[in-house]
Amino acid sequence: MAIPSANKITIDNYLDVIWMEKGLSKNSLYSYGRDLKNFSQWLEPLGIELLSASRSNIQMYLSHRFEQGLSARTTARQLSCLRSFYRHFLRENIIIVDPTVLIDNPKLGRPLPKSLSEQDIEALLATPDIEDSLGLRDRTMLEVLYASGLRVTELVSLRLHEVNLRQGIVRVFGKGSKERLVPLGDEAMSWLQKYIKDSRPILLNGKQSDILFLSTRAQQMTRQTFWHRLKIHVRDAHIDKQISPHTLRHAFATHLLNHGADLRVVQLLLGHSDLSTTQIYTHVANSRMKELHTEHHPRG
Repeated sequence: MAIPSANKITIDNYLDVIWMEKGLSKNSLYSYGRDLKNFSQWLEPLGIELLSASRSNIQMYLSHRFEQGLSARTTARQLSCLRSFYRHFLRENIIIVDPTVLIDNPKLGRPLPKSLSEQDIEALLATPDIEDSLGLRDRTMLEVLYASGLRVTELVSLRLHEVNLRQGIVRVFGKGSKERLVPLGDEAMSWLQKYIKDSRPILLNGKQSDILFLSTRAQQMTRQTFWHRLKIHVRDAHIDKQISPHTLRHAFATHLLNHGADLRVVQLLLGHSDLSTTQIYTHVANSRMKELHTEHHPRG
């Protein structure tokens, strides 16, 4: 039987601790583990254990990754992961020096999230064939996503009891298992009622499930499956943009601000813990207004 390396044991123990302390999602936990394992594997030919790495080793590694084409943002995320790792073992008195302490974060730009115009959204929503059970499901999912700004993981994880059809709200458990209540609006509620009445029983096919949006096997859809379905509808709507499920979340926030919504209300609806995360959408809204001015004003 192979004996696990000290590096693997160290990483696994650390991931167990931060999962309990920070309540990270599975995706975030996977990212942490992947970043640490990549660094550990890079150190192996040098004969260096993860907890013995020096500041110079980390700088060389980040430089190597950057030269491979990683963005400054990804490099910053990896450095943040290493900082958290070494600070943990410094607090536990396993190491006496944090090798990341004198390493500067790479300078980041402020990229604007990609969004869709209101016309794009209307075209996208009209694409699924609502006479088909899968088409009606897809139309409802798109309506709910645009009406609520949910993350795709939050959308596919919804249970029946988390939607209050009478009050028109959905109970969402976001990052770190933080709960929030999000209104859906009349249009999304109307599609939900139609889906639950006409399409969901067909997808259930006699099985039992409390998942709201079902796959063809009466199970919870994966994020990848929904992304695949979205790509089909984007193509059929003739939208010539690179779109992910998160793009509809961006559109939700941007369109709210374009129509005068308060930034802090948008923050609550999106489930952002920090207002600065939400403020990026004010830049998107301003950018769109400049485009409209340039396009339509006689002296633009």
